[in-house]
Parts: sequence; C-alpha cells; structure tokens
Amino acid sequence: MQALKSIVERAFEERFGSEAQLFASPGRINLIGEHTDYNGGFVFPGAVDKGVVAAIRPNSENEVRIVALDLNEECRFGLEESDKPEASWAHYIFGVCREIQKRGYTIGGFEAVFSGNVPLGAGMSSSAALESVFAFALNELFACGIDRFELARIGQSTEHNYCGVKCGIMDQFASVFGKAGCLMRLDCRSMEFEYYPFDPAAHGYRLVLVNSCVKHQLTGSPYNDRRLSCEKVAQALGREFLRGATMAELEALGNTISEEDYKRAYYVIGEEQRVLTVCEALKNNDYETVGRCMYETHWGMSKDYEVSCEELDFLATVAQKCGVTGSRIMGGGFGGCTINLVKEELYDAFITQAQERFKARYGHEVAIYEVVISEGSHRM
Repeated sequence: MQALKSIVERAFEERFGSEAQLFASPGRINLIGEHTDYNGGFVFPGAVDKGVVAAIRPNSENEVRIVALDLNEECRFGLEESDKPEASWAHYIFGVCREIQKRGYTIGGFEAVFSGNVPLGAGMSSSAALESVFAFALNELFACGIDRFELARIGQSTEHNYCGVKCGIMDQFASVFGKAGCLMRLDCRSMEFEYYPFDPAAHGYRLVLVNSCVKHQLTGSPYNDRRLSCEKVAQALGREFLRGATMAELEALGNTISEEDYKRAYYVIGEEQRVLTVCEALKNNDYETVGRCMYETHWGMSKDYEVSCEELDFLATVAQKCGVTGSRIMGGGFGGCTINLVKEELYDAFITQAQERFKARYGHEVAIYEVVISEGSHRM
C-alpha cells in the first residue's frame, strides 16, 4: 500500500497545508467459515495487501473534516450524537468516533484524507478496513490505550449502530490483527485465536479471487433475517449460540422449527466443523481436503443458507470443471467474489475459462485478484 501512502500524503498537504501521520488497515479474505462468527463459532481469515490508508492530524477544534479521495467528496461533522452526517460513507468514521467516546475515552477533532484499493463489493471488507484504520489511528493519536480486541469491537459496533448491518467480529478482527504469511483461527465465542502459517505457493498452489462484479442486496433484511433464524434455533436448543450444537440435536427439534430455520442452522453447524477440519488439514499440508471443504461451504451457502446468486454458482461450477482444488463464495454473499485454491499448472487455463465463459454468459468481465497475506492495522 506504499503507492496509496504517497497519494494520500500529498493530497493531505494540498488540502490542509501541513504534514499528517499515516496509518493503514487491510481488507481480508476468509479461507473458510462464513456466517459462523455471529453464531459464536470459528472463522479462518487473513489480512491482504489491499486496504485503506489515512493521513490524519488532530486539530484544536471539536470538528472532524474528512476528504474521501476515491469519491472526491468532503464531509464535516461534530462529535455529538446529533452531528451524524448525511453522507453514508462518513457514517463509518462518525460511528468509530462515537463508539470510542461511548467507551469513556476522549478524542478531539481532526482532519483526515483517506483512500483505499480494496475492491468494493468483492467481499473483502472495505468497510472494516475503513473502520479499523480510523479506530487504530484515533487510539494512537489521542493516547486512549485501547487494546486491539476492543478496536475490533468498536468497528463492529459501528456497523451495528450506524450502518445498519448486524455483522460479526471477523472482518474487523482480521483487519486489526492480520499477520503476514499467516491465517488466523478465531474462536468468536471466547475470542481466543491462533496464527496458522499459510504458504500455498510452497506446495504448488495459488490463491486467487474471481470477482463476479455483481452485488445484490445485503444490508438490512437478507443478512439480518438469516441471523434471526440462527438465533431462533439456538434458543430452541437452549443455547446462546449455535456454536457446539450437533446435527443430532438439530434433527431432534423436528417440526418445532420452520424448514427455513432448519436449513440455516444445518449450514452453520456443518460450517463450524469444516473450519476445524481445514485447520487440521493445513497442519498436514493436505490441500485436497481444504479444497473439498471449500466446495462444501459454497454449495451449503447456495442451497441451505441461500446467500449465493446465479453468477457465483456459475463461477464455482466452472472451477469444478477446470479441476480447481477448491472454490467457494467469499464474504456475506449475494454477489462479490469466489475464492479459489488452484494448482499452479491449472491456473492459467482456469483464469482463461472463468473470464471467457463468464463474459459469454453474463456480458461483462470478471476481475482477478491474487491474494498476498499481509499485516494488520499499523502506522506507516
């Protein structure tokens, strides 16, 4: 993200007339474990080499002035609840400010310029990168002393309270805690985590995202309804979360739950086990098992959780026909990317097939992003 640093730094000096401090937070991929985080289960993300860079300087006023370079827009707001700005992109920053204050910490006004290179709508959590860079930066600049876990929670609370999405903790956690060359298994119930070295290239594989460049509705009802289904089944099982529930317990509920709620829970319970299976497989460099679990996740998200779409199912099918080891939806669903684990010798043919067949079917091109696992939030 060094190129972004130069752009943001120069833009800040042009707009505000002096130097600022530079901070960066990445987007993320998630190898396995979708929609498990808000169910108290396990996820397995990693930070990537694309993210958000912000130049920030505190001021002596009680006002925030933000320039969003990519949108060519500027926004000003105060730090009281009644000062919430109209611009939707500014809600992420305003929310971070308010969530820090709600926790009893004192921050002041500031000027900032930011830019990002996380592809929007690709399921790589550009919003978490934006929240994380400002949470991390404000913590540093105003000497709040907030630990990284709480910084991640601040980002999550911003989504809940200011952006209308009841997300789990994974996206913000990955952005804040990322480590180059490692994926992280996070227990979303206990918040314990472990780094797992991840080097597919050393074993003849490449990890690549294929972006369908389509995005269907996610915020509001579709996402939150699925969360509610999981909560209803957990309550029926006498649990706080679906975490730890078994298929036998689910089956025992019979017709006391709806067919829709059953399907949502069936996917989540299976996905929790797949995360653990993948972690064990990676200890043995068993990438074939990793790939099998990725496909199981994709079709579970498509048929049971129903957060796929025609375009993503098409890409997963193309991957299977090309002999790709593993492929699945990445992110909340309803569009965005597939994440693909591809043998080196099959890579070029797969990319060509995905590009050509998708364009022939849907009339527009996919975008290709190779993944490099990178560092989490940091000062540049």
